[in-house]
Formats: sequence, structure tokens, C-alpha cells
Amino acid sequence: MTQGRGAVSDLSSTGCFVLSSGEVTAGELIRLQIDFPRNVRIVWGRVVYTVDEIGFALRFTFHDDADRRVLDGLIASV
Repeated sequence: MTQGRGAVSDLSSTGCFVLSSGEVTAGELIRLQIDFPRNVRIVWGRVVYTVDEIGFALRFTFHDDADRRVLDGLIASV
């Protein structure tokens, strides 16, 4: 297990791209903290693909639809 920093890009309710130099592999489960202006949200997702030295695409995995709706609301608020 490692920890790192990155910048979220192309954020949607289904996933995002994380700009990060950290090394991950396709299929890996990732815990991601997203800092919104008035809220911090923790999401889990699986790495879909990586781009060397640029980052990785992440598809979110939600416990239920309520979790997805909360993230949708946060995205819409910014």
C-alpha cells in the first residue's frame, strides 16, 4: 500500500482521470480523497488504464446508488 498526491481531471459520477506520477496497475483498487470547496469525499475505484508518468483512469465503485447521487450533487455544485 502506498499513498500519494495527484490532481483529479475529467471528473464524472462514474470515474475520473488522476494526474499523478505514482505507479498503479490496471485493475488495482484505489481509495481516492476528493477535496470539494465545502466537502471532502472519499471514493473507491478500480484503475482502468495508466499513462506512464502522467496518471491513470479510475472507474468508481459505489456501495449503492445513494453514494453515487451524493457525488453527483457535489460535482453539480462546483
